[in-house]
Amino acid sequence: MPATTVPAVPTVLTARALLLDMDGTLVNSDAVVERIWRRWAEQHGLDGDEVMTVVHGRQGYASMALLLPDRPMEQNHADNARMLAEETADVEGVVPIPGAPEFLASLRGVPHALVTSADLALATARMGAAGLEMPEVRVTAESVGASKPDPEGFLKGAAELGVAPADCVVFEDSGAGIQAGRAAGMRVVGVGPRAGFHEPDVVVGDLREVRVEAVGDGLVRVYVR
Repeated sequence: MPATTVPAVPTVLTARALLLDMDGTLVNSDAVVERIWRRWAEQHGLDGDEVMTVVHGRQGYASMALLLPDRPMEQNHADNARMLAEETADVEGVVPIPGAPEFLASLRGVPHALVTSADLALATARMGAAGLEMPEVRVTAESVGASKPDPEGFLKGAAELGVAPADCVVFEDSGAGIQAGRAAGMRVVGVGPRAGFHEPDVVVGDLREVRVEAVGDGLVRVYVR
């Protein structure tokens, strides 16, 4: 007898709010990140491949502190400010993650916030370059005192939406971001090839594998296949 195909049963997460990372989750900015961070690595005599394993998800100064632990932090902040300006001006190759436009459109009326390690100028530039609508609630680098993997950003996003951390679902691609979401007491949907290495609650290849449905009483169901 021919084999029968059993339809995949989606994972269903129930929440009251969604907290969204930007780079690697909504926007593919890898081309820019590679250009700028590999140039920085060369200037400091560091291996570019090693640097690229560190920088995703963190604010720049925090990545530099890990890569150059003996360097004064004020130099890291100065480099970070300069590199943010470079990244904001360079949007060549910035594109939406597949499914991101439809995913964001489905969140109208659903409590959600952007929680990103980018500053507001960079977030605005990259979301614009990718043709994505900026969420009304956003927690950017200026909003927090500590970078991911510290949970501050996600906790602040939940507070601004008036939702308990346990009622939030985080969408993240990086190890630092997934760690931050878990430390905040939230469930995490990992997005993309980096995510699966860091044990999120569930992993998708991209946002085409996610469907969001408001079901009343302030509840939201997230279907992941």
